[in-house]
Amino acid sequence: MAASKVLLVGAGGREHAIGAALARSEAAVYVAAPSVNPGLKRLSRGYRNLSVEDGDAIAQWARQLGVSLAVLGPDAAVAAGVADRLRAGEIPTVGPGAAAARIESSKSFARALMRQHSIPGLPRTAEAKSPAELESAIGVVGEPFVVKPSWLTAGKGVWVQGADFKTRDEGLAYARSLLEEGKGQPVVLEEKLEGEEFSLMAFVDGSSVHPMPVVQDYKRALEGDQGGNTGGMGSYSARDALLPFLSSSDFETATDILSKTVAAMKSGGLDYRGVLYGGFMATAHGVSVLEFNARFGDPESLNVLTLFDGTDFDELMAGVAAGRVQSVHLRFRKRATVVKYLVPPGYGSKPVTGGALRVSPRLGDEEGVTLYYGSVTPGQRQDEVVMGTSRSLALVGEASALKDAYARVEEAVRHVHGEFYLRHDVGSPVDLLRHQEHLRTLRGLGPKLQEPNLTRSGSQPPHAFS
Repeated sequence: MAASKVLLVGAGGREHAIGAALARSEAAVYVAAPSVNPGLKRLSRGYRNLSVEDGDAIAQWARQLGVSLAVLGPDAAVAAGVADRLRAGEIPTVGPGAAAARIESSKSFARALMRQHSIPGLPRTAEAKSPAELESAIGVVGEPFVVKPSWLTAGKGVWVQGADFKTRDEGLAYARSLLEEGKGQPVVLEEKLEGEEFSLMAFVDGSSVHPMPVVQDYKRALEGDQGGNTGGMGSYSARDALLPFLSSSDFETATDILSKTVAAMKSGGLDYRGVLYGGFMATAHGVSVLEFNARFGDPESLNVLTLFDGTDFDELMAGVAAGRVQSVHLRFRKRATVVKYLVPPGYGSKPVTGGALRVSPRLGDEEGVTLYYGSVTPGQRQDEVVMGTSRSLALVGEASALKDAYARVEEAVRHVHGEFYLRHDVGSPVDLLRHQEHLRTLRGLGPKLQEPNLTRSGSQPPHAFS
């Protein structure tokens, strides 16, 4: 039965996309968040300013509203155990409890789980709880290496040798600073993998895993994958639910890893009901796991939720919460998408906040373009928003071919006025060719391509270019 009232926690671009999908289901959406997202405000029936980590206050409001479903958006809400407080009040919730959410909030826990249950895709990994243990940890993983805080850092705490630091000593210095910041929490060191990253999210109802279309995210702030790590500057998905460089066997391997991870948690008494996100790397030797997230990705959720086909998203989410996902609800249009985030100047290092953006009403007339609001607050004019410190507006282009989805986003940018930055190379034909050539070369699949491959070769999927 469709959920008549849904409480959504969070107010970023991801939550706007979730709220829009719920609104298309004609559910009454209520929002709990510390700031006002103009897009969510317009589609919601009620909005209350609450911390996303205040489980008691959120559960109390949910009971007052009489909601039949709650959906958690940001990682902070999931890690804080808000789902535990809601379920204690007998409110069905999409999002794991704090114990199961350690798959994201503790990289140490996630790697130990993979090791204990022989889950494939585990890179060479070691952890250090003191400066004295760092040298031996590097001895295990080798060079080049990656430094990761075990705790949540909004996707911005990972440092990679060759990109964020050059020498062993620089990496050790960063690791020591994290140990001091973490106050007893371990720092994880891993081997640096070479390949192509991809994101696979799945709906999980406690036992079964139901994958969504694959997405590739662009983490670095600047074009050409330069600059610091961010929450994600943009992403793309292809019409065949794979990616131009990804094979069917890669997809099957990643799905199997997610399934084995859920089974491992269940065997340990952890009830996982929500979205499980796998950050993977397709390498010369197969698929490796970079990280797990315990919620929808951002911007990846904007790709897949824009493509959700139907008016029963609330029923799908209710099935996740109840532990009974029905495949009849899992429908995505066979279309390509490109997402680009517009961010304040200096985002990724020293963002310039407070700038106004004006969104022309003509943007709504653009075919195949969807606008989602992120870190903004309402401006003085109806068509104006004020940028915060993070990603401000997201434009999603949808088309039959990736090149057309890319072109639609680039055209739509003209309807946003103000001082902002975006990565024009996200989803561009030239950049997609670069990714495809890179993995083909690593896997010894022949000479570099002169143009995007349009045909199936072996287990390679068909491509979204046409």
